[in-house]
Amino acid sequence: MEQNGAAEAAAKTNGGSRGEARSAAVFQMDGLRNCLSSYHDDGSAETHRYFLARRTVLEMLKDRGYYVPESDLSVSLQEFRAIHAQNIDIDRLKFSATHLTDPSKRTMVIFGGTGVIKVNTVRLISAQIVNRDSLTGLILILQGQITKQAEKALRLFKFNVEIFQITDLLVNITKHVLKPRHQILTSQEKKKLLKEYNIEDKQGQVVKVTYTGDITESHVTYRCVW
Repeated sequence: MEQNGAAEAAAKTNGGSRGEARSAAVFQMDGLRNCLSSYHDDGSAETHRYFLARRTVLEMLKDRGYYVPESDLSVSLQEFRAIHAQNIDIDRLKFSATHLTDPSKRTMVIFGGTGVIKVNTVRLISAQIVNRDSLTGLILILQGQITKQAEKALRLFKFNVEIFQITDLLVNITKHVLKPRHQILTSQEKKKLLKEYNIEDKQGQVVKVTYTGDITESHVTYRCVW
């Protein structure tokens, strides 16, 4: 009888241990699911693309010397979606920025839709531009293709037009560890450089490119950008 009682007690103990182990395993799985869900993106891929492209172009303008509020640069993906919702109105994404040292330079950024950019689309884009007399640059961020006729129409604008595909702005390549540092010279720096090398001044910007590495010695080159 004592042996039977001991066996029953052992069985209960083993059963209890197995039950506790199962409960612990379930708890761990629930914890893992909760952990993984915190990294899951419930929003649409489209809003994520717009968020990344907008952030990159803001960083690009800041690097070019334009005034970009820190509050715009620090907007998180969640905050961006709270502002623009899931179905983004691209008209609300357009903005303009003024150069810090040269207030006469103002650039506007406009996002395009997913359709093909045609001449009629260019007319619609032109209608969105306010105070065009004070505008010196336009950045178009597209998701679709652009026709040759539309490109010709854009070249008729009196200000410089830059065209980017949204996929090219998902990552800021200048922040890559292997990318040499690019710095646009100010008007004074450009004038001094051209005078030093006895080069005729032409329209456009001069970019200082700094290379650093363990294999090659650090060196600097200059590039003209129109």
